[in-house]
Amino acid sequence: MPFFTAQPRRSSLFWILFAALLGLTALPRLASAEALLLIEADTGKVLQAENATYPWYPASVTKIMTAYVTLKAVKEGRLTLDSLLTVSPVAAAQSPSKMGFSPGTQLTVDNALKMMMVKSANDMAVVLAEGVGGSIDGFSEMMNATAQRLGMTQTHYVNPNGLPADGQVTSARDLAILARAVIRDLPEYEYFVHIPAIRFGKRVTYNFNKLIGRYPGADGFKTGFICASGYNLVASATRNGRRLIAVVLGANSGQDRAVKAAQLLERGFSANTLAWLTPSLGTVDNLAPIDATPPNLRDEMCGPKRKRPASDEDEQVAGVIAAGETALSMFSPPALRPVDMIAAAPAPTEPVIVYTGPTRTGAALIAATAHDADRQAAEGKKKKTAKKKGTKPAAEAKEAAASEKSNGRTSVTIDTTKPKATAAKPTAAKPASPKHASTKPEAGADKPAAKPKPKAAAKPAANASSEAKPGT
Repeated sequence: MPFFTAQPRRSSLFWILFAALLGLTALPRLASAEALLLIEADTGKVLQAENATYPWYPASVTKIMTAYVTLKAVKEGRLTLDSLLTVSPVAAAQSPSKMGFSPGTQLTVDNALKMMMVKSANDMAVVLAEGVGGSIDGFSEMMNATAQRLGMTQTHYVNPNGLPADGQVTSARDLAILARAVIRDLPEYEYFVHIPAIRFGKRVTYNFNKLIGRYPGADGFKTGFICASGYNLVASATRNGRRLIAVVLGANSGQDRAVKAAQLLERGFSANTLAWLTPSLGTVDNLAPIDATPPNLRDEMCGPKRKRPASDEDEQVAGVIAAGETALSMFSPPALRPVDMIAAAPAPTEPVIVYTGPTRTGAALIAATAHDADRQAAEGKKKKTAKKKGTKPAAEAKEAAASEKSNGRTSVTIDTTKPKATAAKPTAAKPASPKHASTKPEAGADKPAAKPKPKAAAKPAANASSEAKPGT
């Protein structure tokens, strides 16, 4: 039993009070590095809560608020889904996961939202923020004002995408309040939170939320991951006209958070007959906030014990591979366990087409899709050519360094863009005399009997930089 729940069992409460009397406990602390919450979407009634009001780093579930603020602006007529936005240098410089468009690229609000919500694209979150709020800071003020209006008293934002920042904080309680607001205030735009997959050119990206297409009735919302927060998920599902919202924060993997969310939902949907036996936990708005510092799970999530770098994107790739190797489907019998549901192949779906440029339909949309596919192919050829030559494009090296910095890691990056001929000059060897080195810089290159020292110094230092994708 986690140390802090919305309503502790009587035996637990007895021991907490007993310990307090003995002076063994004074301040709230997190007993398990995880927060769970299950509520009814219509009423806000709390069905289960564990560490639900403990502060937490939101990671990319931040993008639910980014979508909410943007779509409220659309609903109020301040812009439209067809409005064109431009990728700024600030947006293009965001760490992955991202679409990777170059500065100056234009796309619609509609396409930017789809890319942000399905791929969790950090650059698209900034594109929307700058388009609606003028700047990241301006949009963050709008996000914070909205959070206060909705009663999200434990939430504060400093960016629209959830990349690591000390001032970016929320709680399971506040995220459930936000999910209810999306359902209540933006029903006509709710499809943005449950798109199964998008197709950009030839590239298909599946939603990181593994409940979509696997758990019967799943219809939202968003995942998130950074090292400090662990794997987060806000999920919703509807069964027999009853909609529930589950929040999981601090799970150990993308698979784990999806299974836990499915387990919460299953308990909620099957608890109707025994509801009179369950003590009331009140409504989500009335859960009492805990004043504490958000837990930092960096060591557990991104420490040396992890076999591979953790990120939402890595989990998504693994899920797609597994989906092709299993015969299970979302139409399996209701008795199927949540862990089996999440391990199943997603229901067949046609990816939603996304593209750059203005809104297009018919033949123009087909042409735009073909153009994006051709551009992807050309970029792929460039990367293959660079890889064969043993060089790394300057932009790619810069992005790798930015990723390292945003993920809280340090690395030494060596410039590998210099021509090989320069790197192979034998003059890199220590000369016997500085005078000889300056007057005859190439003398040693023409002598076949030259000492082998230049060879050792001439080895290029390519591929010395380390690259790690931050989670989103």
